[in-house]
Amino acid sequence: MTEWSFLTNRARALVCIARDPGIRLREIAATLDITERTAYGIVTDLATSGYIVKERDGRRNRYRIERHLPLREPTARERTVDEVLAVLADTRTRRGSPKGTKRMKS
Repeated sequence: MTEWSFLTNRARALVCIARDPGIRLREIAATLDITERTAYGIVTDLATSGYIVKERDGRRNRYRIERHLPLREPTARERTVDEVLAVLADTRTRRGSPKGTKRMKS
């Protein structure tokens, strides 16, 4: 049987970033079972499209997700990135904590 996923690698990479904004490309690659070069291309696509912003933090990158943006999926244009990540990465506000400040356990 052919292996497949409901989510694209771009969506899965976005979930990785939502869980850990300081994640390294090699960690994304390992999680998604892709090459680092492919992970780099995906992160670059997300940044070029405006869905994430790369910020230097010393020798590392940190990523900020632009959660207010609509999805590119034609059937879900009324949904935002934040709404989908709330389900997939469990990043919604909890017990009055500011949005996006809760870190996920891996």
